[in-house]
Amino acid sequence: MRLLEAFRGTAIQLPNRMAMAPMTRGRADDVTGVPHPRTAEYYAQRASAGLIVSEGVWVNRTGKSGPGIPGLATEEQAEAWRAVTAAVHEEGGRIFAQLWHAGRVSHPGVTGRTPVAPSAVRQAGRIFSAEGWTDTVEPRALGEGEIGEVVQDFAAAARRAIEAGFDGVELHGANGYLIQEFLAGNTNRREDRYGGSAAARLRFPLEVVAAVVRQIGAARVALRISPGNPENDISEDDWKEVYALLVAELRRYELAYLHVIDTPDVEALSHLRPLWPGTLVANLRSEEPTTQDEGESLIESGLADVVAFGRLFIANPDLPARFALRAPLAQADRDVYYGARLDGYTDFPALEPDSAKFACSARS
Repeated sequence: MRLLEAFRGTAIQLPNRMAMAPMTRGRADDVTGVPHPRTAEYYAQRASAGLIVSEGVWVNRTGKSGPGIPGLATEEQAEAWRAVTAAVHEEGGRIFAQLWHAGRVSHPGVTGRTPVAPSAVRQAGRIFSAEGWTDTVEPRALGEGEIGEVVQDFAAAARRAIEAGFDGVELHGANGYLIQEFLAGNTNRREDRYGGSAAARLRFPLEVVAAVVRQIGAARVALRISPGNPENDISEDDWKEVYALLVAELRRYELAYLHVIDTPDVEALSHLRPLWPGTLVANLRSEEPTTQDEGESLIESGLADVVAFGRLFIANPDLPARFALRAPLAQADRDVYYGARLDGYTDFPALEPDSAKFACSARS
């Protein structure tokens, strides 16, 4: 069973090839951005994953996307994360912090500030704020000097992450947030050195990567991308050109890994895998959670070295053990995915192998 084999990459070594994907849970203190006290228990319960990637963590207040999202912009927040990483390490796990800036996917009702983006292009649709679903607003285009400040916010958050005990950081360059907004032509209409050609649109993402690498070292840095993914009103007709250039630039670093979200309509993995010699983590985006067999197929085909599972880890904290036994999988109600409520967070039990009920189920 390839998913359960150890992985030995140039920059990262894992006891199995199953990553817990980053998933917003929305249970942090909405005023301070400090993770909930039960966050340590939540991640420790899932420490048997080869790698845990935390929920998205904002690098500055303007980059917060919704209620209950934690940050890594203050020492108070970092101190709270120390309890989380210590709990995971005590259980033998490894955990990266996913650092993000939501860009235009934010709202004054969330941050008290006008969202910022590469250009003043409003996102279609609605966004969830403290008052519930509300119309999006037009973001403010970042000035060139402000772009440099955001780059340094990423670097400072990365340093805090390592000081808080994280094993590394994953930069969130996917799902229509700020880094991808600079890459996409419909959200980046700048006419300065940060916009226009495909190469110019890479400048901000590459500046973020370089600054974070300088701060904590390439072996502790990863990047998540979602080429051609239309989420949050992104349009990338030239994604093959843009991401081929991006991957070529990233090859100068021995990053921990590249995390690629693959969608059925795009099939980015088959395009990018031959271009990326380093460790590749794959995440399949579809209506249903990625199955064990789908994960095995990705490893067998060589399209991925590690497979990220998201929703299955919510209700199955011991997912690798369940895969090993081909045991039944619990299902989580979508209503408990996000929000301040604590049911549906740390109350999903692990398997009880000695129980008669489990013994019958495991043999079926």
